[in-house]
Amino acid sequence: MIPLSVLDLVPVRTGSNASESLREAVDLARAVESLGYTRYWFAEHHGMASIASSAPEILIEHIASATTRIRVGSGGIMLPNHAPLHVAEAFHTLEALHPNRIDLGLGRAPGTDPATSRALRPFDGEQFPQQLQELIGLSRQLFPADHPFASVRVVPSDVTLPPIWVLGSSGAMAGFAGSLGLGYSFARHFSPNPPLPAIRAYRDHFKPSEQFPAPHVILGVSVICAPTDEEAEYHAASTDLAWVRLHRREFVPLPSPEEAIAYQYSPQERAIVDMNRQRHFVGTPFKVASTLRHLIDDTGADEIMVTSMLFGRAARQRCYELLAQEWKL
Repeated sequence: MIPLSVLDLVPVRTGSNASESLREAVDLARAVESLGYTRYWFAEHHGMASIASSAPEILIEHIASATTRIRVGSGGIMLPNHAPLHVAEAFHTLEALHPNRIDLGLGRAPGTDPATSRALRPFDGEQFPQQLQELIGLSRQLFPADHPFASVRVVPSDVTLPPIWVLGSSGAMAGFAGSLGLGYSFARHFSPNPPLPAIRAYRDHFKPSEQFPAPHVILGVSVICAPTDEEAEYHAASTDLAWVRLHRREFVPLPSPEEAIAYQYSPQERAIVDMNRQRHFVGTPFKVASTLRHLIDDTGADEIMVTSMLFGRAARQRCYELLAQEWKL
């Protein structure tokens, strides 16, 4: 059975706040752990009123402490926003606190708007390959004696980095991830690009490593699952309006289905919604699970990571429950 995992974007609802969303993440993580999901990841976003995951490292520690089995990680840390040594120290610490339960997913996008990105003072995203190799080199002390970082020690020094996953939405880093013997995760939930070329490039370039003796592909998908197609469509309305607003660079909380249904879309906005709907799986558990199985057959993905942006707390948790039951986790 192909495993299922969860990417929690920690959505902030209209009428609620980020603090409440963070508290809800604990309940959801415990619920999906009991359902048999494999991983629980957080993505780094900044300056967005609709997403409360600006500090994944802290959330990872919080959730790992509140659960017992499920792997917890980043999907991902946006490496250009950080010095590699800082990331190495943070994830060595997490690995020491929660042995064999942490994942380090790394991306190269800023995860925010241009103004907030400037406030972060990030590195150039084109330096991602060099940063990743520096991160690994620091963790494993691979630098030669004449290198400026040869004497640098990552503390805690009695552990190494957890498994590293390179995250992608275009395929640009897929072959590179394979050549380093790392895991690869493709963000189908927001990418306009088909995942298969990237997955093929990753597998074609893959070289076995200690942590990844065989290639492993996680495919990120967006799911809105409910007992009936009509109810699923009702909840999907929130995502429709949220995407239109995001397209306009309006970073506001997730709208309710009622607000979204009452919204008057222009023809141009309706086209945006229709295009975005191609990236979501909406419907009954049987319908969604069947579509996911076809996607696995088409791509050869080793694991599915589900993200669900339903407005209501109970409806969102039920979405994961229904899918787990249909998937027979």
